[in-house]
Amino acid sequence: MLVAPDCQTEAYELYVRNWIALAALALFVGISLPIAGFSWGLDREAWIGLLSCGTFIALGHLLMSRPYGLRLGYVLVSIAQLGCLSIVGALLTYVAASANLPLQDAALDRWDRILGLDWASYYRFMTARPEILPYAYTAYAAIALPPFGVPIVLGLTKNYARLQRYTLATLLTLLIVAFISALIPAIGTYLQHDLSPEFSTYSATGYLIQLERLPAIRNGDLHILNLSHIGGIVTFPSFHAAAAVLALWAWWGVWWMRPGALMLCTATMVATPLLGGHYFVDVFAGIAAAGLAIALSSIVKRPLSVLPKARTSLPVAGT
Repeated sequence: MLVAPDCQTEAYELYVRNWIALAALALFVGISLPIAGFSWGLDREAWIGLLSCGTFIALGHLLMSRPYGLRLGYVLVSIAQLGCLSIVGALLTYVAASANLPLQDAALDRWDRILGLDWASYYRFMTARPEILPYAYTAYAAIALPPFGVPIVLGLTKNYARLQRYTLATLLTLLIVAFISALIPAIGTYLQHDLSPEFSTYSATGYLIQLERLPAIRNGDLHILNLSHIGGIVTFPSFHAAAAVLALWAWWGVWWMRPGALMLCTATMVATPLLGGHYFVDVFAGIAAAGLAIALSSIVKRPLSVLPKARTSLPVAGT
């Protein structure tokens, strides 16, 4: 049997660990949902998504068992992992919001002002220039790109270990963000500043979801969570900003991705306070959460004792 390179062995061990961590998180969320007064539902769109994840996992493992299919196999299983993680992580934030601790908008706004940052002026500057708003919408929506773009780029360039570290860092970031958001909940900038999130030439697309659902969660009026329509409800820290940092770190391992990744992720963070109704300190906290998660993900390097044959059972990439 061929011996796999160390980086490939590390990637597979991280891959298994990530599934174990994701399963543990899903179990915790599954137990917490009814305790928090939630149930969840599956519509046709959700079933299609879950079946797609299952298909990707099965096909990915089949390809990973063959040297010629290793790259595409890692792409498919990583997309499936991140898809499952996005659902479980989103549900976790709803559980965190149900803690219903006092809102901290005044404190977050005060922190912005201490730093010399004026969100209302930023809002007026952006909305007074409708020609730049389409770019802001695109940059904000770019959060949907990394769960596919990172596995494709890193998988096809054989950066398997970095790809699995990205998955682990994303999981850790969701844990950090959910925990902090439970302790420091906020409804966002628009209500705090009494400004409109929507008018004829502008709509704060991300914030409107939060404005609809967060009060309903805190009031106990939202009970059924449809998995295909889970939207972001976290203000502090900003997961949008954290996701941009995670994607930038992941793509930075491929030199030709660096310029585009830097521009895209910077644009996402610039658009996040406006379209997500975030305080500037939300963005800074999201960046810090992602940095901490990336640092923690590098610690997980010891081999899994439960996989003693991992070093001799993996095919060699490129053979």
